[in-house]
This record gives sequence, structure tokens and C-alpha cells, in this order.
Amino acid sequence: MNVKINRDTLLKPLIQVGGVVERRQTLPILSNVLIRVEKGELTITATDLEVELKSRTRVDSDLDQEFTLPARKLIDICKALPENSEIDINLEGERATLRAGRSRFTLSTLPAQDFPAIESSISRERFSLPEKLLKRLIEKTQFAMAQQDVRYYLNGMLLELKEGKIRTVATDGHRLALSEAPFETASEIEVILPRKAVVELGRLLTDSENEVRVEVSSNHARMDIGNLSFTTKLIDGKYPDYRGVLPRSTDNRLEADRDELKQALQRTSILSNEKYRGIRFKAGRNVLELLAHNPEQEEAEEEIEVHYEGDELVIGFNVGYLIDVLSVIPTDKVLIELSDANASCLIYASNTDESRYVVMPMRL
Repeated sequence: MNVKINRDTLLKPLIQVGGVVERRQTLPILSNVLIRVEKGELTITATDLEVELKSRTRVDSDLDQEFTLPARKLIDICKALPENSEIDINLEGERATLRAGRSRFTLSTLPAQDFPAIESSISRERFSLPEKLLKRLIEKTQFAMAQQDVRYYLNGMLLELKEGKIRTVATDGHRLALSEAPFETASEIEVILPRKAVVELGRLLTDSENEVRVEVSSNHARMDIGNLSFTTKLIDGKYPDYRGVLPRSTDNRLEADRDELKQALQRTSILSNEKYRGIRFKAGRNVLELLAHNPEQEEAEEEIEVHYEGDELVIGFNVGYLIDVLSVIPTDKVLIELSDANASCLIYASNTDESRYVVMPMRL
């Protein structure tokens, strides 16, 4: 059995699905991609049993066939071959031979029938949204997801359609990120996408105006993005009441230049405690002092001009959390609402509150 395909035509879908393939797998077959040729269409599938990605492209073959090849080795081979070279894949038993010009590679295969498939249940909800909108919602919130938290529902991102809005929320218990946009839908949806799925979506999505078709069932979500089909299991659990975490509005509102504040935080953080990353905010009339110190008795101080006419406040924060927030706010000016030394702060762009960020204080 032979398949002929252009190197560039094969490499793009391989890279698209390759991010799902983990370098260390419990099952050998999960290190492979499933390649299916049917009626002149080539489908490449990768999965880690939680997320499944399929990419489709046209191919020169009259035969219908399917086989698996090692994902990483196949990607590396295609990257190393000259652009626009023609690849001839010949299957013989448990071996596949790839020829391109004077290059020849022999790879081991595994039975295609052993390749696992995510069996999604019947979809209960369907909707579509612009690809660039989904990309923005993910970019603005994904950094706040927990990593390997025992509260498993925090190791993912809430996707919610409610009250005429589509909303993403992520929190690790110390900070919270929320981004929303107007979105009319006939039904309400509330699902938790696992961390791996969110990271992969963030990698795959572009600023295209094309529609992403979404199907949601009781335990899976499927998204069709151009030639890609993305399926993920959902986290089974109840997401925390994020509305109760959002601080009430206060008159202690500090407006700062985003870049100036971010750079000052980055400089001050150099001498912060490497473990706790603590930094002290001292807000006074139109001035903000930033102070950090470490166990070696080293200190850093920064002072920047801000617009602030509220009560004088001294409050501690994890400097990494603040820098993460400022990295995803696109505007020149940023607003920080402060209540007191023991209350969380609320951060958002000066001209819109479509994305809001809550950072808990820390004792220093």
C-alpha cells in the first residue's frame, strides 16, 4: 500500500495534532498518530485519552487504508526534509518506509485497530462563535488555572453561556481571571474544560473571523475549527461561585501606566523572596511605592507616579500574579481597586471591564 503526499501538506496537520502527544505514555500506541486515507482524504488523529485532535487534508491515493506511525519521529523527519519534497509512504507488514528524493526512513507501526478513540455521548447543546473571540477569552484567563490542585475542578477553565454573555473563568484559589463578551443563545451552558484542552486550544486558535462550531454533551465538548476537529473530556464537578469572589466597588481606585507599572514590578521582583514572591504596595496620594526584600536582607524600592486620591494603604501581593495580569491587559492604562490591607484587589483595563482580575493579598 502506497500513499504519496507533499511534505508541506503533511507537516502542517502533523504539527497541529502533535501537541496532544505526550513524550511519556502509559500505552505505546498513544505515542503514535493514526493516519486514515479514505476517498482521497487523509485524516491524522492524535489523542492522550483526554483530548483528541483530528486534522484533514487531501491526498493522492485511490486506496482506503489506515495505519499508525510514531508521532515525534514522523514530525522530525518531515521538518528535516526539503520544502515541497514529495513523500512516498509504503506499508509492508509492521514496517512503513518513507522515501523522499534520496532519503529513506523505515519506521515501526502499531495496529490501527488498537488506536483508542474518544467516544463522545450525544450532544445536548450546539452553538457557534467567531474563532478570534474564543481565542481572546482563553488568552485572557488561562494563566490563572491551577496546576495539579487536589480540587480537580480548579485544574481547568469554566466556559459559561448565561445572561446574554459568554464567559471564561479560571482560578487557582489565590487569583481569579474572568473574561466575557455579549453572546445571545437560547440555552444556558456551564462546563469545565481541562487544563490540557485549554492550552491546546490556545495554541491552535487564530484571529480568524471564521466560525467555530461547538457541541457539548454531558461529558465531552467538541469543536470544529476549519479542517480540525477537537474533542475533549469535561471535568465533572461544580465550579466555585466566582461571583462571590469579585470585590465590591470602592473609591480607592488607582490608575497607572500599564507598561511603567509592569516594568517597575519586574525590577522590584528581582530581590523578592524566591519562594513567596512577596512585594509590598504602598499607595499614597498620586504615588505608588513598591518594596521587596529577601532572606539575605537585600531590598528593592521603586516609586512611580499614579492617579490615586483614596486612603493611604499598605498591602502585600505575589508579584508574579500581578505581572501575569498586566501581561494580558492590552490598554495603556490599568485600574486597580483597593479596599484594605486584608482584601483582594480588582484589576481591569481603564476603558473596559470585559476582563477582570482578582488577586488575593499576602501577609509580609
